[in-house]
Amino acid sequence: MGPTQLPASTSPTLTLAHPTVAETQQIWSQTSDIWTDALSVPQYLEEYAYLLTVPLARDHGITQWILVDSLDKPTVPANDLNGREGTRRILASCETFRKRALLANRLASDDTKNRCTDILVHGVASVFCDPQLRGRGYASRLFKELSHILPQWQAGEVEKPRGVGSVLYSDIDPAFYKRQGWVPFPSYHLEFEPVQLEHTAEPLYAENLASLCQRDEEILRASMSSPSTMGDRGKTRFAIIPDHDHMLWHHAKEEFGAHKLFGGSKKPEIKGAIAGPAGNRVWAIWMHRFYRHPQGNDSAANTLYILRLVTETPSPASESIRAVLRAAQSEAANWGLGKVKLWNPPRDLEEAIRASGVKFEKKKREQDSVPCLNWFGEESPDEMEWVLNEKYAWC
Repeated sequence: MGPTQLPASTSPTLTLAHPTVAETQQIWSQTSDIWTDALSVPQYLEEYAYLLTVPLARDHGITQWILVDSLDKPTVPANDLNGREGTRRILASCETFRKRALLANRLASDDTKNRCTDILVHGVASVFCDPQLRGRGYASRLFKELSHILPQWQAGEVEKPRGVGSVLYSDIDPAFYKRQGWVPFPSYHLEFEPVQLEHTAEPLYAENLASLCQRDEEILRASMSSPSTMGDRGKTRFAIIPDHDHMLWHHAKEEFGAHKLFGGSKKPEIKGAIAGPAGNRVWAIWMHRFYRHPQGNDSAANTLYILRLVTETPSPASESIRAVLRAAQSEAANWGLGKVKLWNPPRDLEEAIRASGVKFEKKKREQDSVPCLNWFGEESPDEMEWVLNEKYAWC
């Protein structure tokens, strides 16, 4: 089918489908130039397949979508009922992650608490349109179809209400996604220098994280249920739960990359740091991201991301914050990473970091992982407060 035979983006025969195995391989190959980071193309293809098997993605946690013409049949006859061996012209593609989340509404009849509800949110990722097909409206049609499907998608597979929202992280002008219904939210991060510093924090290892994530969820649920933690305008609040599966997905990615880049000689065993007495602890869970080869001239792009920074009480000790952040700076220096980033800390936590004496730069992101929200509930995104808009939820 030549360019003159391409269907219009408004064609009623366009539909969302799930890719065959061959089509999935085709998408991964086409996107490899964009998303390989420091890996070779074969390593990237191997990583992509591996990440489908880890928590957050496995057991239908991830769904792959393609926009195709329903009249376009697979070019190779199917060997099974799923047409696994066939390929069609893929007009646009993406994937979605199923995420557990919380929604907090003020109870009109009781001002002493909120109604905190478990919900589903779908994270949209890996949006792609072949450069030869761009400018024809296919990506917009993809999002239009998603908007119809996602509110009910997987609602019967888990013991939760239907999905009521979708998030994505824009690496282009977010105005495009806003036109599709995904409204950009404030996006900034604190950036810390990688440097060896003395600190009193204890390292966190993989076996420490499950219990800390459970404690974090308990704190979040209590906070979401309390009107005293509502935003200044009493907005409806939602938060993606920072559960262990989210951390495991990020750590699977970092461990795969480190294994390929260092040949098994160096492993990112330290997953974070913790300081302070029980009941008033501060901890960070982080991941190492290798955008460029560690031995290359542009390795300064490599980053230690603080996936989640937790304070067990609203009044954390400055020395505990300082110890944990210094541990992150030291970890980045040990690995030769160019920077440490903490996404969107709440205002009171940012002030506590400033009071701790740890130096940082505050930077706004305008075309780099800008968080966007499409809300399928009664409220508009402008009426929503996105709680814990941190790196762990990125996909």
